[in-house]
Amino acid sequence: MRPPTSLPIPIFLLLSLSCLTPLTSALHFYLESTEMRCFVEELPSSTVLEGHYRALEWHPGQNAYLENPSLGIQVDVEEVQSGHSVVRTLGPSDGRFTFTSHDAGDHSICLYSNYSSSTSSGSPHIKLYLEIVVGSSKPDIEKDRSHVSNLAAKIRDLNGRIEEIRREQQYQREREAAFRDLSESINSRAVWYILIEICVLVGTCFWQLRHLKAFFREQTR
Repeated sequence: MRPPTSLPIPIFLLLSLSCLTPLTSALHFYLESTEMRCFVEELPSSTVLEGHYRALEWHPGQNAYLENPSLGIQVDVEEVQSGHSVVRTLGPSDGRFTFTSHDAGDHSICLYSNYSSSTSSGSPHIKLYLEIVVGSSKPDIEKDRSHVSNLAAKIRDLNGRIEEIRREQQYQREREAAFRDLSESINSRAVWYILIEICVLVGTCFWQLRHLKAFFREQTR
């Protein structure tokens, strides 16, 4: 049973994200053997967070912080809004923890030692180094290859469609050119037909006038 702990201390780890490198933050702090230290990290959904910690215990005889094999670190991670426990593990004094956020929002990361008020003598001081990397994950080569293959297939499909569109446009241009030539030919024929019709009408009128003139001459004799 853990004793009452200190209030969580929110920190904001480097707000600028890089597209090529994960967000990294490293710090160290001091705590008592029965003290819990918490941090709040805001994460997008489906984001990988990897933490690396290293705990050293104060040895008054040597006046230095040294490693202690019996010292363990408990790591508790939970979603602040829902209270869902994401990680709950007890590791050695030098260890790692990794989790993937399910929902976007604040995540509480708490660390404390495996000492308790009944087992620790003199409440030893602990120096804890903590490094948090947001967005780090092992590359899935097969998934990347599959993703690239899918992209290549989509690009080939798009290129095929573009080529079909180009052929269709070329065919439409050829049809437009043929239709334009046919229209010009019909218009030209129509003009010649009208000219011929005019000539026929003028010739007919001239012949009729001449015939009538000859008819009236014969009538007047």
